[in-house]
Order: sequence, then C-alpha cells, then structure tokens
Amino acid sequence: MIDSSPESYPIVNSDSKDSARTAPSIGERAVTELFDELRVPLLRYLSGFPLPVHDSEDVIQEAFLSLFQQLRRGRSVQSPRSWLLRAVHNLALKRRIRSRRDLASTASFIAAENCLADSALNPEDEFAFNRSRERLHAVVRALPEQHRWCLYLRAEGLRYREIGEILNMSLGAVCGCLQRSLTLIGRAVQR
Repeated sequence: MIDSSPESYPIVNSDSKDSARTAPSIGERAVTELFDELRVPLLRYLSGFPLPVHDSEDVIQEAFLSLFQQLRRGRSVQSPRSWLLRAVHNLALKRRIRSRRDLASTASFIAAENCLADSALNPEDEFAFNRSRERLHAVVRALPEQHRWCLYLRAEGLRYREIGEILNMSLGAVCGCLQRSLTLIGRAVQR
C-alpha cells in the first residue's frame, strides 16, 4: 500500500518548471502504479452501475485525477484504495443521475469480462460454465443494488469497515447485506 503522508508525495517546486516537465514527482509515480493496480478491479466494481464501459473509464480517470490533486495540495489520504473506491462510487452515481441512462448493468459487466477473460475450455465445459455463470449473474442481478455493491467490494478484498465507509453504511448493515446475499447465492448454487 502507498504511504500517504505528505512527505511521500513531494510537490515539484514551481521555480523548477523544467524538472516538472522531465521527471514526474514521486506522487505521480505512486498514483500511476496505483492506477495500474486498481483499474481492472474498479472497472469490475463499476459494472454494477448501469454505465457504459467508456463512461466507467472516464469515472476512474476522474477519480485518479482527484486523488492526485488531493496529494499535490498536501492533503493526507489515509487509505488511497478506500478513498478511490468512495470517489468512484460517488462519481458513478453523479454520472448516472446526470445522464439518466438505463443500460442493463450486466451488459457492461459482460463487455468488461469479455475484454479481460480468455477461455481455454472445451466447448462442453465452456457451455456448462456459461450456464452456471448466467444463473449466478441472474441471482446477483436480482439482489438489491446496495447488496450488489457490498458483494463487489468484498470480492475485491475490502474489509467490512472499508465497505461501510465507501457506501456510507454501518458495519452491521454491511454484515447483513453480505450475509443475505451470500445465502441467496448459496441456495442458487445448490439448485
């Protein structure tokens, strides 16, 4: 994880404009590394929103730009990953409200999944896998939106407390959402 203390993100002195153009500051490199690490997980998270993939990419870039600006101003970011997820969540909500698009959330998920996955299964196994995946997607789509977000964030490895901070929920509410969601998914898998 990135050390988010202001000392670890020195701001390039405005007197040395040439050095600012030639070599990025440590903060820029750290944010770039974080972008490389979190771009795909953030895309998967945003698949729960009815946003096209190109809009999701814009949301992610906007969130990273905002993080970089925070760090350049010398503001401390305790957990960059949680901060970014919260920013991406809020930006996606704003974009959805602003654009009023009603695309199916699974369409962007499947498009992102197809870009990321390469199947090496034989046709029969691939068919069985696709049927199972479709059943699982149907169960997940039937979950309330807040439950889906909790599941996506937990699947990305976030702790309950981090999920609560990102979604502005209590720890108990996060536990309840995840427990109910996993129970429903478990029942669907058993069928």
